[in-house]
Amino acid sequence: MTRPPKRPGKPKTQLDPSGTAQIPVVTLPNAKMSSPRSAQAPAHTHQNFDRAARGVMARLGGGVSTHAFTEAWSDWAQHMARSPGRQLELVEHAQQNAMKLMGMMTSPNAAPPFEPKAYDHRFNHPDWQKQPFQMWQQGFLAVQDWWDHATEPMRGLRLEDAERTRFLARQMLDLAAPSNFPLLNPEILEATRKAGGRNLSDGMAHFARDMTKTLTRQRDPAPKGFEIGKDLACTPGQVVFRNDLFELIQYAPQTKQVQAKPILIVPAWIMKYYILDLSPHNSMVRYLVAQGFTVFMISWCNPTAKQAELSLEDYRKRGVMAALDAVCAIVPDTPVHAVGYCLGGTILAITAATMARDGDARLGSVTLMAAQVDFVEAGELLMFLDESQIAFLEDLMWEQGYLDRPQMARAFAAIRSEDLIYTRNVQRYFLGRDDLPSDIGVWNADTTRMPARMHSEYLRSLFLENRLTAGRFAVEGRVIALKDIAVPVFVVGTETDHIAPWRSVYKTQLFTDCDLSFVLTKGGHNGGILSEPGHKGRHYRISHRPKGALYLGPDAWLDQHSPKPGSWWPEWAAWLTAKGGEVVPAPAIGAAEKGYAPISGAPGSYVFQP
Repeated sequence: MTRPPKRPGKPKTQLDPSGTAQIPVVTLPNAKMSSPRSAQAPAHTHQNFDRAARGVMARLGGGVSTHAFTEAWSDWAQHMARSPGRQLELVEHAQQNAMKLMGMMTSPNAAPPFEPKAYDHRFNHPDWQKQPFQMWQQGFLAVQDWWDHATEPMRGLRLEDAERTRFLARQMLDLAAPSNFPLLNPEILEATRKAGGRNLSDGMAHFARDMTKTLTRQRDPAPKGFEIGKDLACTPGQVVFRNDLFELIQYAPQTKQVQAKPILIVPAWIMKYYILDLSPHNSMVRYLVAQGFTVFMISWCNPTAKQAELSLEDYRKRGVMAALDAVCAIVPDTPVHAVGYCLGGTILAITAATMARDGDARLGSVTLMAAQVDFVEAGELLMFLDESQIAFLEDLMWEQGYLDRPQMARAFAAIRSEDLIYTRNVQRYFLGRDDLPSDIGVWNADTTRMPARMHSEYLRSLFLENRLTAGRFAVEGRVIALKDIAVPVFVVGTETDHIAPWRSVYKTQLFTDCDLSFVLTKGGHNGGILSEPGHKGRHYRISHRPKGALYLGPDAWLDQHSPKPGSWWPEWAAWLTAKGGEVVPAPAIGAAEKGYAPISGAPGSYVFQP
């Protein structure tokens, strides 16, 4: 076991912008990871035993602390107990739902009174509209409707507790849904009759295989036609720089003349980079190269327990800044278009603000795709984050040195459990159907880890304490401000993103004063970004805010901007071109004389790290 973290000294303070008040700041330090709040107690060797015990509990519980949910139920129940009017309202709502069900029974041709949510596909089979299945379905939806009403915010009830109570109620209901039981699900009964029960035996085989993979942590090889480096992540290029944290890929030009300013893409470290270089038809990298851009991509390592002490500052300084140094050496004397996706966009925003503060003018523009800088409205993921939960995760990571992607994936899946968990389980285990292979499915299964210290730092300083937009986030001992960013910024939000909700992404406009373009595109966190030209059913909204313009709220913005059909990629490419300056001959791959000789072909070696 490692020694417990040392008790930190008095936190640094810095004058606020008015120069009068002293405010605490968070600095990206080089000391070992510690939990600022939990470290307030005197250090004792017995704390190692406590952390180890909690780490085992966290592993068994999938990294989810029950404290916050227990507290939420208690808060909700106490407020409900002293609200007789609310109780009467819920009784009346239950009576109304019961009357609707009775009306459906007495009028068979009447439309069903309750509809599944748009993302709920459990009741798509047409036989759910026949009796007795329709009554079971409608009864379930009636109870779901009642709980949605019962967990609405009440006077005095903390909003986060109301949301957590609703989440827990939904989890219990989803577990008991009639679609999960073979004798109540008409689709399973029909499949069993047609296949003579073969679907159930195939489903049991799928279950046994999945359970074995979960227990042994084995991974299936990529299906035929989805091989990394051949079918996925196959845009030609060379690795031109490598350290212990990342590889830098420079993609081969496809045009003789290119835009003078190169593009550096910073993906999130919680994913393999090739979500942006997926199949040839939907590869953002391939599209940019074909438009005449010189493109560089960071490919993060998949950290192990030996890299548990990698910090957020390491990812900024030895990651983004080291990549920028390489790009500026290979393509000298011109600013760089920096692009960040998801948390890669957050670290890019931190980097850009730090560079602006320090007078570093090597950026020509900044693009933030589905990236948040303010985390007050960070969506349903905040249900999992409070002091107790983060401490629980820290104990889990203290034991194993990192947070494994399956532990994160379970939290993401639980947010849409009716579709991502139960619908899939019915398909595999009761209908006996294999998952259809897809490029994004293969990428999604190619899991990554996060080093313990870095994960703890960004959860606390960004998600929990929201220090970046509160003027309390410091780099190298000095506070940074997003409003210092002076280069043009292009921001992309996606309509149905539950990881980075678009209204939260939109708030980048609230904390910056620069020339800014904002795009809202159809789709979710990944699908909205992968919106290549020709993708059917796509649309987007776009606006331009000049430097110094007044702020417009997201709902007012939505009302004032109509959707345009098609992909947002050409709009972005045109924006980059307008900011790109002159056209020049394509540069060589790497710069051996400056220490950036090509090392190996794309996609490099880090993308294959298990």
